[in-house]
Amino acid sequence: MSTAKRRDTAAEMALRRELHSRGLRYRVAYPIPGQRRRTIDIAFTKARVAVFVDGCFWHGCPNHGTRPRSNSEWWESKLSANHARDRDTDRLLGELAWTVVRVWEHESPDSAADRVEAAIR
Repeated sequence: MSTAKRRDTAAEMALRRELHSRGLRYRVAYPIPGQRRRTIDIAFTKARVAVFVDGCFWHGCPNHGTRPRSNSEWWESKLSANHARDRDTDRLLGELAWTVVRVWEHESPDSAADRVEAAIR
């Protein structure tokens, strides 16, 4: 797990390139107010739009998420905790009047950028 990238993944970089090419400017790894250890992948601070690029394995994609067979109880606990943290982060940002956009790593950057742009405007 220590080798898994936390930021600047291929999916995140592709989305950032697409958003930048559309003239949108953003902050990267922006800290969530009141949460020291949580960050927003791509933040539009003036519009208060938080974009998270979620990996299919780590965040439990319904289409591509897998469950390891070895040490399955530990992995089930770990992946469930990730999912619960995602929901809690959405709730916290909602209370702070932020709009949350969650993008799966398998989504095309164009369609993801369309959703982000719609949330900003």
